[in-house]
Amino acid sequence: MCFYKLMLTASLLALLPLNSQAQAADAILGKWYTQDKDAQVEIFKERGGYHGKMVWLKEPVENGKPKLDKNNPDESKRGRPILGMRLLLDFVHEGDAWEGGKIYDPRSGKSYSGTIKLLDDGKMEVRGYVGFAALGKSVVWSRVK
Repeated sequence: MCFYKLMLTASLLALLPLNSQAQAADAILGKWYTQDKDAQVEIFKERGGYHGKMVWLKEPVENGKPKLDKNNPDESKRGRPILGMRLLLDFVHEGDAWEGGKIYDPRSGKSYSGTIKLLDDGKMEVRGYVGFAALGKSVVWSRVK
């Protein structure tokens, strides 16, 4: 009987690192204010990746109509509303960061490769770059309470 208890305990202990890794990976889930606090992005998990969509804008309308993706280089997408749009796509948790994803900036209409890191103060660094991460730009987002 003791052998079975020992095996069960060992099996459960072996699963603990997987559970803590999943919890660490999911630490970015939820709503975040952008650096200027003029928008909120909700980060969610879908098909094994982490994504973020615009869920709130301080100024959601322009000329009495919803703000549109007017700076998109693809003319066929310029009529889509910014609210509800996916801005963060396909990030994967690697070590202490989320990498391999794409960031879309509706202000400029440009897309960037990106990385995301949680900071010690509970804020989140979102870095976009073209080519090399060292040549990019970082912004700091804060969690919506």
